[in-house]
Amino acid sequence: MELVTAVLGDHGQRPLQDYVVVTAVTKLVGRPHFMSTPEVVAFCHQWRLPTNHYWLFSTKAAVTSFFTAYDALCEEGLAGTVTNILNDIADTHLPATKRHEDIQGEILEGLVARIVTPESLTILKEVLVQYPPPPVPEIPFSGKDLREICSSHRDSENKQVAALLRAVGSDFCSDTEVWLEDKLIEQEGKTKTRTYPMLETFLHSTPANYSTKKLQEMIRVIHKSKLPVRFKCHKIMSSQSRNDQDNVVSQFKMTVHVLSDSAFRRYQKEMNKHASLWPLYRGFFVDVRVFNASNAPAMIDKKSLTDGNAEETRGSGECGQDDSVDESQNLMLKLKFLPYKIRTFLIRNGISALFDKGVAEYKEYYTRQMKIWGTSPEKQMELTKLLNEWAGYIKKRMNGKKLSSNTYLTEAEPFLKQFAERSLKNKKLVGAAGVDIDVDDFLAIQQGGEDEYISEGEHAPSAATPAPAAPAIKAQGMLVFFPGMPGCAKSALCKAIMTSTHELPTHSLMGDMIKGKYWPKLNDERAKKPHRITFADKNAPNKEVWQTVQKICNTTRAIGVPVVPESEGTGLNPFSLDVLAVFIYRVLQRTNHPGKLDKNTPNPGYVLLMFYNLYDGMDRKELEEELTSQFGHIVKIPVLKLNRSPMPRAVLNFLEEGLDLYNRHTRKHGSLHGSFKDEWMEWERGLRKIMVEHKEYLIEVQVPFQEVVETVQQQLKAIRSGDFVMHVPVHKEERSFQTIRFVAIALDSDQVVDVLQKASIHNPQVGSALSNKDLKGSIGQAHITLAHKASHGGAAVAAYAPQRGCETEVQLTALLFSEKLVAVEVQLAASGEKAVVSKNEWPHLTVWTAPGMKAKDANRLPQMAESGEATRVELQPATLSGHINFY
Repeated sequence: MELVTAVLGDHGQRPLQDYVVVTAVTKLVGRPHFMSTPEVVAFCHQWRLPTNHYWLFSTKAAVTSFFTAYDALCEEGLAGTVTNILNDIADTHLPATKRHEDIQGEILEGLVARIVTPESLTILKEVLVQYPPPPVPEIPFSGKDLREICSSHRDSENKQVAALLRAVGSDFCSDTEVWLEDKLIEQEGKTKTRTYPMLETFLHSTPANYSTKKLQEMIRVIHKSKLPVRFKCHKIMSSQSRNDQDNVVSQFKMTVHVLSDSAFRRYQKEMNKHASLWPLYRGFFVDVRVFNASNAPAMIDKKSLTDGNAEETRGSGECGQDDSVDESQNLMLKLKFLPYKIRTFLIRNGISALFDKGVAEYKEYYTRQMKIWGTSPEKQMELTKLLNEWAGYIKKRMNGKKLSSNTYLTEAEPFLKQFAERSLKNKKLVGAAGVDIDVDDFLAIQQGGEDEYISEGEHAPSAATPAPAAPAIKAQGMLVFFPGMPGCAKSALCKAIMTSTHELPTHSLMGDMIKGKYWPKLNDERAKKPHRITFADKNAPNKEVWQTVQKICNTTRAIGVPVVPESEGTGLNPFSLDVLAVFIYRVLQRTNHPGKLDKNTPNPGYVLLMFYNLYDGMDRKELEEELTSQFGHIVKIPVLKLNRSPMPRAVLNFLEEGLDLYNRHTRKHGSLHGSFKDEWMEWERGLRKIMVEHKEYLIEVQVPFQEVVETVQQQLKAIRSGDFVMHVPVHKEERSFQTIRFVAIALDSDQVVDVLQKASIHNPQVGSALSNKDLKGSIGQAHITLAHKASHGGAAVAAYAPQRGCETEVQLTALLFSEKLVAVEVQLAASGEKAVVSKNEWPHLTVWTAPGMKAKDANRLPQMAESGEATRVELQPATLSGHINFY
């Protein structure tokens, strides 16, 4: 289900009412099986559960009309407009339990399109007959709503939960205590243990049934792959009899929450290797009950385990229903609308860029977003005006404070309202604005004492799409930089290469020796002598730095060369723990390091883990693709010998323990101060000890430094010998949809010219009007506009979606012309299946415009003819065939 409340969040705008809709229903028969759309509808109607809108398109033409409608509406679609259009063009539609406009408002986040079976249309129609929508309750709910309850119990989340459960009544929840945490958990949460007792208990227990067994497998894979998934376990009070309670060792509720889309991509790789794995979903709740070992044999459902395995086996056969194949092959598209994206992506997600880095970085952020979306040039100009004004307004209003992403709508909605009131164009851009919801802005209070585990970092970025081939520009110099981390030998490399390179002037700028901002200083140094090779002796660990490097390359005409430590990486990081161990060892061998990171540093391990986590969420392939697509080159630093023996397990375990501590620490604090201080001191001592114990191995597995220098030099020379080509990245539109501006009937230009030339011969007025005019060149792509977004709105254009590609006949009936404009009046097919109605009051084909005139100016020719400013000449009617297209 999807729960939308003003207390927990928003969907572009705060909802007018708190509501929930069922989006999917899963049943456990073997592996989890999702119900089809008709099955979901039947289930919800049978149990009076709330559903969203459903539209079904059963033919290629219908599907084409759907995507055409989206392309026409994507930049200004509102809930009412989109719903009405889709109702008209869908083969079957099922209204939502409550209208989106009534509960959420007009700002529509988007649509989800998915492929269904061909039989769905027939089945859904049968379902609607057998299970009609449930009637609206005659007696409305009269109790306190969610907002009132939460506002009156804001000092405690537990009190909020208890009050909510009491409000829904005993029929829904007979015992509120099972939903609340046991007091004992508070003590457990305060211990400084590095384990997660309840989760560990669950994973190491014997499964009592098939579902438990498969869930354990899933969680073990998540742990092993270090996916960004959060587990929260809450102890609960047992409501069973005393005898049953004696058999229960532990009873708790577990919440599983996937924090990043990257987890699904990596988990799918594991599913490809192990077909029996259950699929992973965004989030779910699990009730766990662990029994005494003495009673375990009686509790285990052997039949369930056996039947489950049999069901799994049957599902994997060629003739069986293989649910895993269906789920992995299903195509689902999320289609979002610009009014929503303005609020969520451009305003809310841009808060960090605007307040942490300034207006210039914010402008770069939203410009990049618009180009990625393929936003039309007209909308880009309008958005730039809007967002520049927003940046100035909110910076001044906050007066040095940072806007909260949780309460940004409190400031954004009044601003958008006054912006929309200035003009119709502004109103179309931002949609329905100024929704003022009377709700307290506060976050749910986070209680201590929950047993929480996050397998990996919370903010794993999505995989980058490689950019297309970039245009080449003749470069003058070279900028060598290092997307690595401390201990990768960059300073030693820079010094060694500069000493041995005499072909071109070289220059190195060491970050640890620079006071103030490093990259502006490097840009100034490069600008003085752009022909030389510059070594940026500073760690460059993220995309923001790489973009800065790209800017410097562009302004100083340099080729950018990323130099990266070679490593096989992990599923969630481009660098392996083996490489991390070597880098830590190197740092601990330093003395008197300019950057103060050496063996005398109190917390070198923490610093290395911090750098390591800066790459979190990007595997090796993604790192190399990102750098290669942006710069066209990548140089690799050899680190470990190929024929080395495996890294000692003790070293790897210790680093994994450190990463786990780092994740827990950064979630709660952010600096080395706080409740984990003693654990860090203990870990740092252990780190130094384990590095000393495995000193010989860590030295032996490293590639000799001279070999490293020679290898890097050879790669740099190879790049330089390529005639110093600088690759300038271009933005690629990642979606396949186009932004539609207008719909028209496309005609054959040669046929139009032929009709006009024949008319010139028989009518001197026509011949005089068309003389000395390059008809073929001026007509270009002959078309008759039926509706234009700028004049008639996106809904008017989208209404033609079902007619896309249809053939229709057009009659050329008259020629209208003035000194600066020439157009042909047309009549459209007005009856039969091919009937077409134009939104233009005067359907016409523009033939010629004088310099400085626009094609749309031809719309005035009928009025000009009436006033004597233009001439109208009847033509011998000529019928041409055309096709309805979108542009």
